[in-house]
Amino acid sequence: MVEEANREQLVADFINRRVWAVVGVSQDRSKFGNRVFRTLREAGYVVYPVNPRGGEVEGVPVYPSLADLPERPEVVDMVVPPAVTEQVVKEAHRLGLTRIWMQPGSESEAAIAYCREHGLEVVYDTCAMVHKRRWD
Repeated sequence: MVEEANREQLVADFINRRVWAVVGVSQDRSKFGNRVFRTLREAGYVVYPVNPRGGEVEGVPVYPSLADLPERPEVVDMVVPPAVTEQVVKEAHRLGLTRIWMQPGSESEAAIAYCREHGLEVVYDTCAMVHKRRWD
């Protein structure tokens, strides 16, 4: 039960952060990366889309990497395959980012272990869209 309480506290801390990066955003509105991006923005979060292809999504410039963002996100939300997550958590650590949310399907044991071994807070096995809060 202690682990579940800690997890809920961690989720609450993450969702109360206002600046997020969504890694794996897509221009395709039916894709999960686009839905997460839109849902968080509609809830009042500042959300930076990240995808190596660049371009724009929903009228917002897409950044090729976390290093290219104009400000440090408080939460890095992963919507990518597990092998990509494993690389992005390393980039996040190099950049001094400390909160990683792995959307269902993006997590891997290796990425979770990396986060824990390097002092990154990590949420996984739950969707940010379910827990988001509304900002007024």
